[in-house]
Amino acid sequence: MATNSKNKVPEFSIEQEQNEFAASTEREKIKGSKNLNVPPLRFPEFTDEWTKSTIGDCFELYSGSTPSRLDKKNFSGEINWITSGELKEHYIGETKEHISEEVVKENNLKLIPVGTFVIAIYGLEAEGVRGTGSITMQKSTISQACMAFTPTSMITNEFLYSWYKKHGNAIGIKYAQGTKQQNLCYEIIEKFKIQYPSLKEQEKLNHFISLLDERIATQSRIIDKLQSLIKGLNDSFHNIEEGDLISFDEIGRAYSGLTGKSGDDFGHGSPYITYLNVFQNNIVDEGQTGLVSVDANENQNTVSYGDVLFTLSSETPEETGIGCVYLGQADKYYLNSFCFGITITKPNKVYQPYLAHLVSSLKFRKFVYPLAQGSTRFNLQKNDFMRKKFMLLPFEKQKEISTILDTLHNRLSAECKFIDLYRKQKAYLLHNLFI
Repeated sequence: MATNSKNKVPEFSIEQEQNEFAASTEREKIKGSKNLNVPPLRFPEFTDEWTKSTIGDCFELYSGSTPSRLDKKNFSGEINWITSGELKEHYIGETKEHISEEVVKENNLKLIPVGTFVIAIYGLEAEGVRGTGSITMQKSTISQACMAFTPTSMITNEFLYSWYKKHGNAIGIKYAQGTKQQNLCYEIIEKFKIQYPSLKEQEKLNHFISLLDERIATQSRIIDKLQSLIKGLNDSFHNIEEGDLISFDEIGRAYSGLTGKSGDDFGHGSPYITYLNVFQNNIVDEGQTGLVSVDANENQNTVSYGDVLFTLSSETPEETGIGCVYLGQADKYYLNSFCFGITITKPNKVYQPYLAHLVSSLKFRKFVYPLAQGSTRFNLQKNDFMRKKFMLLPFEKQKEISTILDTLHNRLSAECKFIDLYRKQKAYLLHNLFI
């Protein structure tokens, strides 16, 4: 099993191993100048050139399939069924969905063993999907949107995992095919060139990368716990029944996002707040904006300090009407056409930073759900939304809640910066440790 190899390697700290890399950097640069088939950074005890091959020569490839969802019994078993959306971490254990042995046989699915490397091969037009892959910790089956790799030569799946983390995003951009959805297929993947060292050097590289991933995983758990704490406190604060029943019509004025724009208008011009910016953040991230061309004579709405912004549509009712607040000082931003904004006209009743917490509370989300209408795609009925009454806490209580939760959000922001630095560190090392 690939993961057991870590137990055979002497224990090193990341700092110790990085010192080894630093000591050998100049030597490797000299080697590189002679066009030797070696990476820029290397452990000093290894000097042999790496072997050149292809994925098809080194691995057996297998893509799965998806049993019919018309019969719910198909997903009532105990066998892991991996979807592409679950391939986020280094290792994948228990899956969200499971299938039965009968379904495995009926659909001619293959049980892949522990230690198998699995990648996402569908939907590679999305940045977050390209380059995703995990190593199995349990026997599993996979959907048609995944591909599994079984070694047939002297390459471990742990080594392939790191190699793919270096190249996967570029592979998705350059080689994925399709119109609406970008996919990879067997005929493309098998031809990818791969270069690899001896098993002993692979083993040491694998162990080093696992140390980096453990550090990232630890930081991720810190972030998850902070997010859970913030959500729990926010929901608890808004369960109290005090304040005034009020509607947004009574405290604000609604306005629409961009109108009359085509695809040619985007990518240049003035900044605008994107749909994802509103969807993903409680407070608008001014580093996550797009560009749109707006003529001086156009009548387009702009966003001001304290405006609360909402998405208008989504594929599920639970994700419709997601809100955030703009707390920047410049009223220079336009708003995506699939969103709308509300300018608060009675600041004596609303502490505007508090709105970022109100709109993300479970109680407010339940207030929004009934207003989402549709079948394949759900849209928020803006007029009903503006008129419907909700509980607005007293002004001083709003400030108190905002102070507590803002402090935790600041801590969360700092922890997220740490994990970004760890990921950049890993990306740099992958770039220099692998060919």
